[in-house]
Amino acid sequence: MFPRPHSVSAEPNFRIRVRFLDGAEGVVDLSHLRGKGVFRAWDEPGFFERVYVSPECQTVTWPGELDLDPNVLYAEATGRRVPGADAAA
Repeated sequence: MFPRPHSVSAEPNFRIRVRFLDGAEGVVDLSHLRGKGVFRAWDEPGFFERVYVSPECQTVTWPGELDLDPNVLYAEATGRRVPGADAAA
């Protein structure tokens, strides 16, 4: 089973603070994605700050179904691999 995010908030400089249901939490730097492909939407003022945890996808999401892999987020936030998953950083 993949790690499920419980809550998320936008931080300065295109970072997010994410907490998982298992209690793990951390900050993930997403600045390297800004301006690339679908992530160009983050350049719109206020868009990045509209991040939330989608109950349908069970991951970190922005409007328009722009979401991120929870395994990768967990690995980036905690520095730990998800057991049984390929969590490439």
